[in-house]
Amino acid sequence: MSVTIQFCGAAHTVTGSCHLFKTEAGSLLVDCGMFQGQKTLKALNYGVFPFNPAEIDTVLLTHAHIDHSGLLPKLVGAGFRGRIMATRGTIDLCSWMLPDSGNIQESEVLTLNRRNAARGRPEVKPIYTQADAIASLTAFQAVDYESWFEAMPGVRARFWNAGHILGSASIELEFAGAGTDGKPLRILASGDIGPDASLLQQNPVAPGGFDYVLSESTYGGTERPPITPELRREHLASEVRAAHAMNGPVLIPAFAVERTQELIVDLVYLMERGDIPAAPIFLDSPLAIRATEVFRQDSASLDPKLDLNRLLRSAQLRTTETVAESKAIANFTGFHIIIAGSGMCDAGRIRHHLKRWLWQKNATVLLAGFQAQGTLGRFLRDGARSVRIQGEEVRVAAHIRDFEEYSGHADAAELGRWIAARNPIERGIFLVHGEEQALAALSARVAGHIVPAAKVFVPLLDDIYDLTTPLPTLIDVSHRRRLAPEAVVSLDWHNDMSNLILDINARIEAAADDRARGVIIRKLKRALES
Repeated sequence: MSVTIQFCGAAHTVTGSCHLFKTEAGSLLVDCGMFQGQKTLKALNYGVFPFNPAEIDTVLLTHAHIDHSGLLPKLVGAGFRGRIMATRGTIDLCSWMLPDSGNIQESEVLTLNRRNAARGRPEVKPIYTQADAIASLTAFQAVDYESWFEAMPGVRARFWNAGHILGSASIELEFAGAGTDGKPLRILASGDIGPDASLLQQNPVAPGGFDYVLSESTYGGTERPPITPELRREHLASEVRAAHAMNGPVLIPAFAVERTQELIVDLVYLMERGDIPAAPIFLDSPLAIRATEVFRQDSASLDPKLDLNRLLRSAQLRTTETVAESKAIANFTGFHIIIAGSGMCDAGRIRHHLKRWLWQKNATVLLAGFQAQGTLGRFLRDGARSVRIQGEEVRVAAHIRDFEEYSGHADAAELGRWIAARNPIERGIFLVHGEEQALAALSARVAGHIVPAAKVFVPLLDDIYDLTTPLPTLIDVSHRRRLAPEAVVSLDWHNDMSNLILDINARIEAAADDRARGVIIRKLKRALES
């Protein structure tokens, strides 16, 4: 049996996870995620898949995050008629997250089409609708951890707890007869690996002894100081007390699943213990509210030492479902806490709160997770003095705090230990789901120390490898690439344009008088005309 893999996403970028395995008997996908970040990448979500969806037999889904699951409704709409295999926790979360994603597509396109109509531009269609997402849920089928099942003819699979979010999994694959001497070819796809100090999840588990391992690399270049849940609470308390001393709000852009629930649990715990002042905690995300309910229902499968059901029902927690309730938060002044999506500040209600507070010196923004290149959260983390939100320039005077201790991803050292525990890795390890610096750093950590350097591979978007040769063999796909490699890793012209507008406004405002401003404007006009 021949086996190939195509890296259809999360290659030299963190989002869009999608790996296509093909044999003579059929095809399967591990994940089918949405690209996030710069607009050039996000445009891939609207394009055709680099494969025929009708020819895919099965999708194996590592977890519910949109960068891993977000294009499943589009896949079904494009002709996929197979099964989507996932854990029960993942299915429970996807039943809320995918319809919410469809609703976001519709809302954003509605707003965009109003602008396009005013500018005389053609209408655009959403990637998929809420109805499409709901329809796709019928394809899901639950599987148990650590139990073999047939994924497609000649391929069996087994899920292992990845410790990332509720229901997350690493996926073990065996391709019958494709290994050495007619043995199965054994492959492990990591999914996203959780950190050792996760509050709600167990540590990741998986066996060893594979032909190939696909490993995420999100924090492959970052080694965090040792952390425990109690030490993390102390650090959170310090940040919150500082915000209280300034009598300003704490804005937390948070991913709706896991990060939000961990933050709520710790904030309520600290308030009950008197370590931080009691204050309203606004959960301003319909999706996060529903995900929190899933966590309450599944609390028995999480950390038994925590009374999650009680902590997630605290009187301090105020949920705001409707747009009117969300807007009413703007009436609050002084110290209060707002948790809202999205985690990278690229969409959702957090953008409205940032417009309200970013320019005020007594506000604090806690960035509690990974910020992908080209996102608003990344610009804030990197120290931008001004940003553009919904077409408006907003000065950044708030305190921006990079607080990645709540990240759901293992750091470089933890990833190194996870990979080492998979040994022996006979043929190769593919590093995916990371940006350039993280991939290079994790490659250096792994090569020659955990596996030989010749067995470490960092695929580009749309690369195809033959996995049945002694080492993986790259098949030439240069003519089929959807994006040039440099377009995947660099900020695009949309980012450059936004920064240029901000720079022009800053220079004009800083000019001594109207005459000086006129000189700048005339120079710009001449540059454009030339």
